Amino acid sequence: MERSAFDCQYCNESLYGRKYTEKDDSPYCIKCFDELFANICEGCKKPIECDSKDFSYKDSHWHEACFKCDKCTHSLVEKPFAAKDDLLFCIDCYSTEYSSKCFSCKATIMPGSRKMEYKGSNWHETCFVCQTCQQPIGPKHFIPKQSSIYCVSCYEKQYASQCKSCKKAITSGGISFQDQPWHSDCFMCTGCKRKLAGEKFTSQEDMPYCMDCFGNLYAKKCTACAKPITAQGGAKYISFEDRQWHSDCFICAKCTTSLVGQRFLTQHGNIFCPGCYQDIQI
Repeated sequence: MERSAFDCQYCNESLYGRKYTEKDDSPYCIKCFDELFANICEGCKKPIECDSKDFSYKDSHWHEACFKCDKCTHSLVEKPFAAKDDLLFCIDCYSTEYSSKCFSCKATIMPGSRKMEYKGSNWHETCFVCQTCQQPIGPKHFIPKQSSIYCVSCYEKQYASQCKSCKKAITSGGISFQDQPWHSDCFMCTGCKRKLAGEKFTSQEDMPYCMDCFGNLYAKKCTACAKPITAQGGAKYISFEDRQWHSDCFICAKCTTSLVGQRFLTQHGNIFCPGCYQDIQI
């Protein structure tokens, strides 16, 4: 017999006067539809008929009566729930069985609430606070000290060294001079303000100077070349009466022979070897 357009797509029985449903624009009687397309309930393993409510979660399905907590069996319909290893739990049971406990207040950290993790322990976001100001750390940086944590501001006020120059906290690196801490960028020549980190420098009246500034401001001047005589590189100099010379500059004014360690004579501010001195006397 030719099938009517209003017959069940599968069994070909007429659907006139009977309940039916459709799938892909084709009609099915209830019995055929359930046998062919009904989802299987995860709870009772029976089909979920088309006239029953179908509760689904991650490709799994339940009858309304089967959609319940796997521990306390209370219904989860229209209630928040959590899943663990393909099992469903009400929030209370999940919290008791699986939720982390706050390291600070020891209470359960409820599913869905924000928590902080540090060194294998968990905190409520509002319990993870600075030891000093008691403000929540949140997403900000913090610094641990012994068994406590501090926000950066409180740690710097309590523990960080203060730069001798700018008076601000030194959180990393730094330089020590005259038993005082300095930021590398703050440790500058008192004269020209050039950064001295990694450079040779000396001091005058407890203040740092680059070698150039120290030489220009405080070093003795060579009588011959008028340049500063500094101790840079272990340089040696000759001193006579109230005058000084670089070792290389301490030479006879006439023949330019070095007079370091030799006899010499002076005339009109100049120094001469004995031979040249005799010549200029003739």
